[in-house]
Amino acid sequence: MALRYKSLEKITKGVANHRRIQILELLLNKPELSLFEVSNELGINMKTGYEHLRRLAAAGLVMKRYEGNMVRHRITKTAEAILKFLRILE
Repeated sequence: MALRYKSLEKITKGVANHRRIQILELLLNKPELSLFEVSNELGINMKTGYEHLRRLAAAGLVMKRYEGNMVRHRITKTAEAILKFLRILE
């Protein structure tokens, strides 16, 4: 039972930032973006973008796909459900 709560905490912390929610929405509409593309679309520096994507991936909300020396990002089904839930709260 405690494991389930830890998992939920990890997911919640993953979206506990407005920029990470913004990244999830961006990837929902434009899947398979690279770190450079995400940073460019949102007007943030790459170091910040990297840290947000790292946290989203650690929370299981973003998947990475390696393409040569580039990494592409896509949201998970869990992230899609969270975005739907957040729209209800608006």
